[in-house]
Amino acid sequence: MTVKTPKKSSTSANNVAISDRAFTDEEKVAIQERAQELKQSKRGPQQSAGADADGESAVLAKIAEMEEADRALAERLHALMMAHAPSLSPKLWYGMPAYARHGKVVCFFQSARKFKTRYATLGFSDQAALDDGNVWPTVFALKALTPDDEATIVALVRRALG
Repeated sequence: MTVKTPKKSSTSANNVAISDRAFTDEEKVAIQERAQELKQSKRGPQQSAGADADGESAVLAKIAEMEEADRALAERLHALMMAHAPSLSPKLWYGMPAYARHGKVVCFFQSARKFKTRYATLGFSDQAALDDGNVWPTVFALKALTPDDEATIVALVRRALG
């Protein structure tokens, strides 16, 4: 009995065609942004054009590029992070404002326009200590921020930090 094995392409053309279908244009941009972030971090802040040690200027520049509704949310979240989570360092992560501890992202803000969604989100990575049983939320939809919402976010971030 002869077993046929699938032929493997000697070129990467098939891989490119598959990846073109696998990612949306917005996802491709995010991947490219992440690649740039990694290149800059390897060069170090002193060699990266205009980058500062903690990434705050990059985060503020990214926030400034956002449309008004997303920008207002991102500015308020940034202020909350700086005031209530001083152990977190702002940085860009896949082109999104993020906040890291020891270089590892704990939480991030995704504007609604980034992936053409209905609302912005505040997400937490696996570095966040939000574990609660077998199932717990890690991404929260944001449409507006009231003082009560801000208190909820501050409590979540404090919990995430352990």
